[in-house]
Amino acid sequence: MNQILKNKFILKLYAAVFLLNVLLNCKNNAVSDLKNGDLLFVTAKATGLSGAINNVTQKQENASFDHIGILEKTKNEVFVLHAAPKGGSQKQILKEFLKDQADDGQKVIVYRLKKQYQNAIPAALERAESMVGKPYNFNYILDENSYYCSDFIERAFRKDAVFKLEPMTFIDPKTGKTNDFWEEFYKKKNLKVPEGEPGCNPNGLAASDKLERVRELK
Repeated sequence: MNQILKNKFILKLYAAVFLLNVLLNCKNNAVSDLKNGDLLFVTAKATGLSGAINNVTQKQENASFDHIGILEKTKNEVFVLHAAPKGGSQKQILKEFLKDQADDGQKVIVYRLKKQYQNAIPAALERAESMVGKPYNFNYILDENSYYCSDFIERAFRKDAVFKLEPMTFIDPKTGKTNDFWEEFYKKKNLKVPEGEPGCNPNGLAASDKLERVRELK
């Protein structure tokens, strides 16, 4: 009887070790194919600031984003460099970044520079590192002392002109008029809606022909 109980215990122990290895391998495989310089796009919500950004910037039917960061892999950790309302321009551990998006009910989609543009990545990561610590640009009007998410990425790659600034629009395509959210948003700040001023947005960057969509990151 004791031998039978001992065998059962050993089998359960082996099963537990096997399951742990499976879980660890799944976790490692989730990031093993990621590369330095991969761009992480966060899907947009339907309402609030996220919905308002997407309403006036969405370019592709299958791409609806309100945030973006750039991936940096080191020997011991994987980071996301990005500019966010909470924390400003920052270097965040990937798993924490993914948890933040999951907690908000948003998904993360990986995009990658096509092969002929990947030589721009080392300089872009160096530039992104240099911007960490700057505050978030809550006005979404370009300046040199604060950044918003797509602005952060465009600046990181600016040396190699990977992305470009375009005239911003806050026009609701359904009405042909300035989106109500943005009208009120800038009114509260005593600012004129910066229609036509240079800028960028996650949807615009995702539509670049220099990128290819890789997969959803879980």
